[in-house]
Amino acid sequence: MMKYLQSIGRSLMLPVAVLPAAAILMGIGYWIDPSGWGSESATAAFLIKAGSSIIDNIPILFAVGIALGMSKNRDGAAALSGLVAYLVITTLLSVDSVALLQGIDPAEVDPAFGKIQNAFIGILSGIAASIMFNRFSHVQLPAALAFFSGKRIVPIMTSALMIVVSAVLFFIWPVVYTGLVQFGEGISTIGAVGAGIYGFLNKLLIPIGLHHALNSVFWFDVAGINDIGNYWAGTGVKGITGMYQAGFFPIMMFGLPAAGLAMYHTAKTKRKKQVASLMLAGGFASFFTGVTEPIEFAFMFAAPLLYVVHAALTGLSMFIAATFNWTAGFGFSAGLVDFILSSRLPMANQPYMLLLQGAVFFVIYYVVFRFLITKLDIKTPGRGEEVEEETEEASETGDNKFATMATKIYEGLGGEENVTAIDNCVTRLRLDVKDSSAIDQNKIKATGVAGVVVTGKNNVQVVVGTQVQFVADEMKKIHKK
Repeated sequence: MMKYLQSIGRSLMLPVAVLPAAAILMGIGYWIDPSGWGSESATAAFLIKAGSSIIDNIPILFAVGIALGMSKNRDGAAALSGLVAYLVITTLLSVDSVALLQGIDPAEVDPAFGKIQNAFIGILSGIAASIMFNRFSHVQLPAALAFFSGKRIVPIMTSALMIVVSAVLFFIWPVVYTGLVQFGEGISTIGAVGAGIYGFLNKLLIPIGLHHALNSVFWFDVAGINDIGNYWAGTGVKGITGMYQAGFFPIMMFGLPAAGLAMYHTAKTKRKKQVASLMLAGGFASFFTGVTEPIEFAFMFAAPLLYVVHAALTGLSMFIAATFNWTAGFGFSAGLVDFILSSRLPMANQPYMLLLQGAVFFVIYYVVFRFLITKLDIKTPGRGEEVEEETEEASETGDNKFATMATKIYEGLGGEENVTAIDNCVTRLRLDVKDSSAIDQNKIKATGVAGVVVTGKNNVQVVVGTQVQFVADEMKKIHKK
């Protein structure tokens, strides 16, 4: 079950990666016309509408992305089936359809059906489509029906399944929706404290990859909060909308880079060069783009106490930003790019204060991390015995560099004798192996990766960084030989 949930989280990365495009378009549009929201500038209106075309269709992106990501060989037929699944269920459970089925006026239909086009339904549609593809894509029908054999039958079977799912949700969805709304409202009613609790739980769930499920409740229109969508659309309450995003900026732009600096300064002398390379790359990614995994996975499992402290400080940052109604938003993550793009949006409220807060958190992170590492002798990167030899300097560039890295990681994993499947998310290789105890972690870490995470007997993750796709592609070439 855990592996399956992680696969869902990994598959969500593809559609989530599209959101920066919307952020750029809408950010530039609002920058041009911050008060009229496009009414005073045709160029601004064009850009804002172009961006909203992505934001407003997040559920469809999720349906297609998950269906593609969780299907065998990531086939396009699965993506099409994901779209079919979403269209079937949202049409059958639309307000007008439900009113027709119940024989009542549309105004009397349960409000839950007015929110059927949401991220949860998109995720459900994608999962259903992937199951149908993996089950029926190789089915051969009798000669008379041969045209519908194989991949062509998948959308048909998906439609049939979604009719059944729709019938079930006809009774269950109002209950599920009400529960989600109550959960979201329960957090939102306690204001800044709720934002702090959310920030804390967000970080604690990252190690197992389930933070996406929590994020969807607050960021998207699953429980009516839709913090990202409302922020970029300019709807909501100024100083409130964006409260589930703002507090991440001080952490990602300042806190984690400071943690990386503390780990570099406390590393053993002979390890400083290696740690400097890791922390510089991770710190820059966190500051500029908001991608935090290279740094977080560097100490998450090696020093769990520090990670809990990190989660607590994230919750504190969320609480402070929400308390003072400082807001900024992001389309992808809380890095410099999104901060600049969102700073002039209608819902932005004193975003520059988040930079001052970030400066304070830089000091807090550095002092706390350095104190705990030295006082408790915590084995952060460069202080343990995980890699005795120096990381080899790669003289290759481009494809050769990634090919060399992939070859060494593959060998460290046990090669063809042990590796059964290769996949990746934004920053991590996600690997299925026959026996995780057979891998050589030292050999893998000697390539300069941020960390190796064993998540089960048959599952291993290697934290490579934002260029992980190129390494994964090279490993797949090796694995196919």
